[in-house]
Amino acid sequence: METTMVYSVAGMLGGRSLIRERPFRAPHHTVSVAGLVGGGPMVRPGEISLAHNGVLFLDELLEFGRHVLEALRQPLEEREIAVVRARRTVIFPADFMLVAALNPCPCGHYGNPLRTCTCSQAAIDSYRGRLSGPLLDRIDMHVEVPAVSYRELASSETGESSETVRSRVEKARARQMTRAGCSNARLPSRTLRATAGLDADGHRLMERAVEKLALSARSIERVRRLARTIADLDESENVRGPHVAEALQYRALDREVGQ
Repeated sequence: METTMVYSVAGMLGGRSLIRERPFRAPHHTVSVAGLVGGGPMVRPGEISLAHNGVLFLDELLEFGRHVLEALRQPLEEREIAVVRARRTVIFPADFMLVAALNPCPCGHYGNPLRTCTCSQAAIDSYRGRLSGPLLDRIDMHVEVPAVSYRELASSETGESSETVRSRVEKARARQMTRAGCSNARLPSRTLRATAGLDADGHRLMERAVEKLALSARSIERVRRLARTIADLDESENVRGPHVAEALQYRALDREVGQ
């Protein structure tokens, strides 16, 4: 119903009486701030509200304007966006899953064993510097995706089926709902400390990671939420060292290039 109302306000129902599929929005990197968060004379919802209850996919993330990316900070934290205009303020829902993709460097070949990167260290640092620390802190997982060889692409071997993965995810979500009545992503900070207590190995890993990566308080909380989810997928009541270690591996952009 919420998603349908957003699309109705935007005039994008297209004859449908109800939106029955989760939205998937993938705006071009030339989108403006108003196009992303909403605005205009009639104050229409932007892409983040059109992705409400669905996915917002930003391809070539670092090609988006810096001011456009920074506009994501409030909705990622509060799951809504306040659009302020001269005569009124409108609050649109913006509870979306952000998925973004970016190259590791300007030429796109850093870390590729088959191609030589032609970028200087200064160029790589400048390129990655377009993504601010406060925004990076609000992204749960930074996953490196290495180049895939032709042999792997042409292989007839299959991995886990989607049905198997879905079953494991549903069991993990059921554990979360039984434990706290909500997913780990929605746990209040105080409840997170009570339900995601680390063992001795986990505390040692976190301490070393905070010292080496200079993690912010917000990043530390993200790691603990993710470790709690990894433990749930592992059907473990306790968050152990290996769960923390895996969660820390998903903070790739917190590491300096080459680490």
